[in-house]
Amino acid sequence: MEQFSNEKPVSGLNDLAQLELAVEASQKMTGSSTMSMDPESLSQAQKSIEDARSHLEQVKLTGVDQVFLENQKKLLDQCQHQLNEAKK
Repeated sequence: MEQFSNEKPVSGLNDLAQLELAVEASQKMTGSSTMSMDPESLSQAQKSIEDARSHLEQVKLTGVDQVFLENQKKLLDQCQHQLNEAKK
């Protein structure tokens, strides 16, 4: 029987999939919060965008799939723009 005690636990998702989910969550939170204009929801959407951007920066360091990463950045930029417009 093989021993896997020295290996990292497997989460089931790679960094790109986790990033994609974080961006999708940010998009949904931004849309919902800008419709309701609830201050707490707007704040949570901002935090979601910041967290996704942080994850994006970590994934960029791996140097993989730059086209995908640029697309995710554009989506986050759109979320941020929508949130900024709603706060005006």
